[in-house]
Amino acid sequence: MNAPLLPERLVCPPGESPEPALELSTAGVLRVVWASRFGPMLIEVRDGVAYVNGERVEPAAPMPGSSG
Repeated sequence: MNAPLLPERLVCPPGESPEPALELSTAGVLRVVWASRFGPMLIEVRDGVAYVNGERVEPAAPMPGSSG
């Protein structure tokens, strides 16, 4: 994807959440809000490291026989 990141905001309807609006665009950080059946999740990639809801995600071990 070669499109530039644009400043975006995820805003809850008035009165729904006391949390402030979340800036989704930050230099060097990729953020995606994913709404699953278990609720919304914030997925971030900072310096090549993945975080879900602020907690670091350890990469899975490569599968046997894969080139990764």
